[in-house]
Amino acid sequence: MKSRTKARSIALQVLYEVDISGHKPGKVLEEHFLRLKMDNAHKKFISEIVSGVTSYKEVLDEFIADFAPEWPLDQVAFIDRNLLRIALWEMGVYKNTPVKVVINEAVELAKLYGAEGSPRFINGVLGGFIDNLQEIKFNMEIVQDNDEEQ
Repeated sequence: MKSRTKARSIALQVLYEVDISGHKPGKVLEEHFLRLKMDNAHKKFISEIVSGVTSYKEVLDEFIADFAPEWPLDQVAFIDRNLLRIALWEMGVYKNTPVKVVINEAVELAKLYGAEGSPRFINGVLGGFIDNLQEIKFNMEIVQDNDEEQ
């Protein structure tokens, strides 16, 4: 597994644990870092994903609900929901990863961790994000600006 893919995988595991257990993201992240041998750049990337997804969770979930209306968010599997959150955060906030790479990584992680239909579901929802990426980026910038003002 490539190092950035592994970093996303670890971030996914952290976010999954936070979702199902209610544990604090920082504590879960710290426990993962104690067990894993990774360089600081990858730890930073993992931390950025976890922090970003956690900070923007409500907004990310609104976008997911908008682009997957046939799947109420509470019925989307924890893994799929967190893969979508990570991908949307990377596309709409982080913006340092090419969109095709974000989608490919999310689909590959869905193959590893998701159910049988997860890769197709992830790919379909992210396809809807691409069609509306400018709107998503614009709305995410508004949220960022509002957070910075407070």
